[in-house]
Parts: sequence; structure tokens; C-alpha cells
Amino acid sequence: MVIGLIAGILRFTNLGRPHDVAFDETYYAKDAWALLRFGVEHKAVENHNELMLSAGSNWRNVEAFTSEGSFVVHPPVGKWVIAAGEYMFGVSPFGWRFMVALLGTISVVLIARIVRRMTRSDLIGAIAGLLLALDGIHIVLSRTGLLDMVLSTFVLAGFGALVLDRDSSRRRLATIGLVHGFGPSMGIRPWRLAGIFFLALAVGVKWSGLWFLAIFMLMSLFWDVSTRKGIGVERPWLATLLLSAPIAFISTIVITCAVYLTSWTGWFVSDSGWGRNWANDQEPSWLPNALRSLLNYHSQAWNFHVNLDSEHSYQSNPLSWPFMSRPTSFSYESIKDGTLGCPTDHCAQEVLALGNPIIWWAALLAIPWQLWNWVTTRDWRSGAVLAGIVAGWFPWLLYLDRTIFTFYTVAYVPFVVMAVALTIMQILQRKPPQQQPVVVALVGLYLLAVVAAAWWFYPIWTGEVIPYSQWQLRMWLPTWV
Repeated sequence: MVIGLIAGILRFTNLGRPHDVAFDETYYAKDAWALLRFGVEHKAVENHNELMLSAGSNWRNVEAFTSEGSFVVHPPVGKWVIAAGEYMFGVSPFGWRFMVALLGTISVVLIARIVRRMTRSDLIGAIAGLLLALDGIHIVLSRTGLLDMVLSTFVLAGFGALVLDRDSSRRRLATIGLVHGFGPSMGIRPWRLAGIFFLALAVGVKWSGLWFLAIFMLMSLFWDVSTRKGIGVERPWLATLLLSAPIAFISTIVITCAVYLTSWTGWFVSDSGWGRNWANDQEPSWLPNALRSLLNYHSQAWNFHVNLDSEHSYQSNPLSWPFMSRPTSFSYESIKDGTLGCPTDHCAQEVLALGNPIIWWAALLAIPWQLWNWVTTRDWRSGAVLAGIVAGWFPWLLYLDRTIFTFYTVAYVPFVVMAVALTIMQILQRKPPQQQPVVVALVGLYLLAVVAAAWWFYPIWTGEVIPYSQWQLRMWLPTWV
């Protein structure tokens, strides 16, 4: 909870800075406002950015939209989350960032509890929470009104629920003792259903959540195989295929479809949603016109996603993401003449979505180590961490020519952090007794380096006005500019 408090301070302090529409907030904060007004996204007037910065608590009376529906390429859940902050605090930078910052803070507590559950170690859970609290990608995306932190938090919550389901199922079957044949059914599994629900919400934020849903459900079934093997089931793979897989598959389909379609309620009940009445002009079909129109909408959005190739100065190749070689600049302003509190004649104000280098560069060793540990020992924890990284990173390798950005890594940064935390645990466990003081000291020095790096880069994670010379000192690589 102390680490969660630290995370909250880092994410909420001066949350309204910069007082500007940063990067893609121009889309998502605006769409969230439209959802509050109309229940569905509408086209905005040309000067909507200026209106967003001045609307405040008067957002109900500011005419920033036309009567025409807007074509958007992401589902509504994440924008409804942003809209909740705007409803409470007005259409302002603080308002559209509030709920995202809250979820970012909650996710730090979540990862600490999840890793503690996985390792049965308060120390390692606390280390994982501290690392996530001090990661720059996570801090920046927690302080920006985009969809990605909402996606990341729901993914982490879904993963945590599946870990609880694993423990609950193993505990239940452990009371049975050794069995023969296929063994018993695992009964009603509320934590698995909760995991599916959170992952379905992730899909309702961005379609990339589908990868997490599919891979994590496969991971959960592999855990079932291991559980059955542990109680003496003779054919655990076949038993899982027959007893667990059908229920898991049906539950996943039903819950995901129900959650996803429910999230589109505003579009269904509106007359102004983009493409809402497309099917009315088509040949009759057994499928209801509303669903046909929604499928056509999704077809158009899919074409947009796969064909997005417009150049952007901060786009990055997914192969470079682990190195943090091309972070995304969300906002930059060169300040002169002592304005905005600039203490010199030339200052800079930037929000740079840059991961904490001490965490990410350590992960270049920690992730391969977790792969080796999983291959050689079949440690389920290493496999779980790798599953999260694969779900969040590998799909982007299929679209190397698309316009994509390093900050997408926030969806799987909790699993990068887990890899580092688990590696620290394994180093501490495998040390010879005579090396214990040295190893503990090295781990302590590493954590101090993480804290120091967070202190050093925090000004360019949060848009603080600093002298230009200080800004230059923080540009460790030329590709960061």
C-alpha cells in the first residue's frame, strides 16, 4: 500500500500539466466527451481542441460537435472510462486524465499482490510494485488520456484473476488426493469467469486485447493439465481437453461477446452513430440489421488498421521496443524569455514516453533468463510472464510496416517488470551462503539505480519546465530527440 501511495503521488501530482491536448488525446478525450453528450461518437468542429481546453464543468453547454456520427477505429470501453473522469471533473486535462491515472495507480497495487501470490514472497511482490511504479512508460501513459493504460490494467486484472483461479483449483483438488482415470471436474470457477470478464473488457478497449484473451486462456488450460497431473490423472491432456476446454471455450465466447456487444449499447440505441443504418439499404438477411451494420463498421475499422502506413516522426519498429531506442514524444515546447517559470533564457517542456532504462535494459537479460528457466525447469511463473510478453509484443511483429509506436509496450510492461522481479528472486535464492551479503548488496544497488533513474527522468515524463541544458543531459541517445 505504501508503494501504491508512491505510485499515486507520481501519477497525480500536477496531472493537468501540460495544460494542452497531448498527442492522441485529441481523439480519445474528444470522443469521451461525445459519449457523454450523445452516447456515441460524433464529429467535432474544427477548433475542438481549443474548446476542450476551455469547456471545464460547462461541457454540457459547449457546442463542440456536429450532428453527424464519427467513424472511430477503437471500441468504446476505454473512452467510457475516460468519460467518467470528464463527468466528475469537467472536460479539462485533469478531467480526461483522472481515471487513467487512477487505473495506473491501481495496477501498481495489483502487480504487487499478483507477484506476491505467485512467489509467496512479500519482498518480491513489493519489488515488482516498486519497479512498475517507477517505470516511465507506465507513468507517462498513466498521466495521459489515451486508451493504452486502460487496456494494460484490464489485462493485468484478468491475469491476476486467472492466477487466483489456478490456486483455487489446485487447492480444491488437493483435498481429493490421488485419483485414477480422468479425475473429477473442477466445478464452478468464479475466478476464471472473472478473468474472462476483465480480458473481455480489454478487448472492448482495443482489439489487441484479443491476443491476451486467447493466450491467457490457453495458459490457464495448461495449468489445468499440470494440476491434473499432480493428483495422478493418467491422461491429463485428454482429461483437460474433455473436461475443461469445452467449458472454458464456451465461457470465453459467451462472456466476451456479451461484454463487447454491451459496450456498444450507445451505438445500438442511437440514430446518429456512424454506419448505424448501413444494413437498411442492403438485401434482407437472417441477421438483424443492427448486427449487420456493426459487422460492416468493424470491417471498415479493420481495413483502416491493417492499411495504416502514414509516416510519423516518432513511429518505431517493434524490434526496437525492448531497447527503448525510439520513445514517443507526446508533447514538446521550447520556452524562452523566462515564461512558464523558466529559470533561464531557454527551457524545454516535454512529455516523453520513455521506459525507465534501468528496468528495460535489465529486462534484456531477465527475459531470456526466464525463457531458459521455463525450458529447463518448467517453472509455471516464468511461463506465465513469457505468455504476457508474447501476447503484448509478438503480434506487432506481424505489422512491421505499420505506423506504430513504442508506447504500445505499456500493455505488457507489467510482465517485463515481473520478469525482472522473478530474476531477482531467483538470484537471491540460488546464491551460495558465503556470497549472500554481496548478492543482497548488488540487488539493493540495482533498486537504488532504478530510483535514481526515475528521479532523473521524471521531469521529462511529466512535462516539467527545465533548462534546455538539463533537457539535453537527459537525451542519452540521439534517437530520443
